Amino acid sequence: MRRILTAFIFVVFPLASALAVATSGLAQSAPAEAPAVALASLDRAADPCADFYQFACGGWMTNHPVPADRSSWAAFDELQDRNDETLHKILEAAATNPTTDTRKIGDYYGSCMDESGINAKGVRPIRAELDRIASLSHRSGLPAVLAMLHPIGVPAFFGVGSAPDIDNADMHMATVGAGGLGLPDREYYFRDDARSVELRRQYGEHIGRMLQLAGATPDAGAASATVLRVETAIARPQLDVVARRDPANVNHKMKLDELQALTPGFDWRAYFKGIGAPSFTRLNVTQPQYLKALDGLLSTMPIADVREYLRWQLVRANAAVLPVAFVNENFQFYGKILRGTPELRARWKRCVDFTDGDLGEALGKAYVAQTFGPEAKANTLAMVSAIEAALQQDINTLAWMSDDTRKEALAKLRAVAHKIGYPDKWRDYSKLRIVRGDALGNSQRANTFDFRRAIDRIGKRVDRSEWGMTPPTVNAYYNPTENNINFPAGILQPPFYYGGGDRATNFGAAGAVVGHELTHGFDDQGRKYDAKGNLHDWWKADDAKNFESRAQCLVDEYNGFTAVDDVKVNGKLTLGENTADNGGLRLALAAYMATAATQPDRARDGFTPEQRLFIGFGQIWCENARPEAVRLRVQTNPHSPGRYRTNGAVSNMPEFAKAFSCKPDAPMVRQNACRVW
Repeated sequence: MRRILTAFIFVVFPLASALAVATSGLAQSAPAEAPAVALASLDRAADPCADFYQFACGGWMTNHPVPADRSSWAAFDELQDRNDETLHKILEAAATNPTTDTRKIGDYYGSCMDESGINAKGVRPIRAELDRIASLSHRSGLPAVLAMLHPIGVPAFFGVGSAPDIDNADMHMATVGAGGLGLPDREYYFRDDARSVELRRQYGEHIGRMLQLAGATPDAGAASATVLRVETAIARPQLDVVARRDPANVNHKMKLDELQALTPGFDWRAYFKGIGAPSFTRLNVTQPQYLKALDGLLSTMPIADVREYLRWQLVRANAAVLPVAFVNENFQFYGKILRGTPELRARWKRCVDFTDGDLGEALGKAYVAQTFGPEAKANTLAMVSAIEAALQQDINTLAWMSDDTRKEALAKLRAVAHKIGYPDKWRDYSKLRIVRGDALGNSQRANTFDFRRAIDRIGKRVDRSEWGMTPPTVNAYYNPTENNINFPAGILQPPFYYGGGDRATNFGAAGAVVGHELTHGFDDQGRKYDAKGNLHDWWKADDAKNFESRAQCLVDEYNGFTAVDDVKVNGKLTLGENTADNGGLRLALAAYMATAATQPDRARDGFTPEQRLFIGFGQIWCENARPEAVRLRVQTNPHSPGRYRTNGAVSNMPEFAKAFSCKPDAPMVRQNACRVW
């Protein structure tokens, strides 16, 4: 039951040669009686020049407390919740009166909703896997056991799959990466502050209770201590979350024989045969130092410890579709303790998520038919063209970039492809067997279906028409290895995009999202890939230094923001997203001003068009979050909290200060403003 939350992927579309031409297809402003901005979301007592986020979102934050079943609540979640209501109706109808097209999603959802049936089965659905783990008596049997566990979604010790070869992005190659942790990131195992020590204690107790529920251990305390010891050992040699952002750090191609020599105690050929991988000779080992260390650890680790760890990984991976006692205990740690969420989400909401994760394009096809018409797609494409034209103009006028690098940057921009709304070709789920009344089996078979799709790609050409998000998803992404920007139908709804709505507000919201994803192609990660998606240094040395010094300004700026208590935003971890936020807003404003030059807008709701654009931008980041959720986010997530996504970007723009008549010493006017793009 996978739900993709974030991703990065790309396709070729002609770039308009001038802003005025590119924006000619955009919708005009709404009738005067329709509010141009969300007036109820404003805090008019706040000074926009002192705290613009409070001004734009203060009313929203007051009126939208975090629901009891959430760790945070944002404009994104509000829209996803509306989308989920639509999906709920689709799935309820499919479960009770399925058609040929909706039978699979109806049977999957209906099985997930059958809580009493799931409870009655107890742990029988995972008994075969538990027995297989219990029979592991020697390290030599580990490849076969992992070849059973990995396809069904149990991420023990490492992960395998396929990905575009970042030196030859047209072709898929096999990949092996680090994995197998139950806490959010490696650092959770090593921080020695009181809060982290207590969290590890609570995690250990949770492990013991889950294994007892599964009947997998007679001694919960000893079992949890073993699992924590194993996970801590395998966490130590893994790269941290910041190091993993550099593609050079996770690009280590080697021959299969070289991998075998690196880890002599693990039979890779037996493992790859066990998962049914096609024949190949080379692969990318993203963290070779980890696999080498893992091989050494396994050489001395008692086989009983390996079994305990594997049992835990199996139970953890399947908890959501096991009986309610497992669901509640899983929520107790990962929901209440780790994220601060008081209540478990309603079962139907969880089952909607699981269906979207496992049968997303089958469900998405029904969603698109109800919510996303051709006009919305055409208007979005027009906005994309306008933003691209703004970036083309920006690149052409950058004083810090040489002509040679500029030429390469423009070539990459012209090659950016667009995917809007939904796939041109829907995924074929005919080989995925869904059985009414078998919720856990359906989840495991769906995981295996996705796993097989990934493994079967090895050695084949990349299909750049495939999507990395489902159509109902409220998100967007850029894929550096495919050089394309992707906007699911789920995000092309209010408050991000209003069909026929105020043009300035739409540019500030949807336009900034488009600009954000486009800028990812030129952020600290994306700039390392060329127009074809290959990892290739196309920058002149002096231009790269200029970029890095400008990027460091953003690192320093965001390092100064306090997220919660004593935890600061990590400027290096969030650099790519902060670069995209700042660049996206600049591009949105530039594109809007180009349209306004020939089609002027007037003041509305007491705000000038430029003010409405900035308000539109601020209001897409409105959010409330529990302290535990904020702490988790800033330690693991590359996105800054909404307050700093907003204030960090507008404070770097003199156009914002001009629009709101801010004094030079106002908090929202940075004396040393940062700008990359």
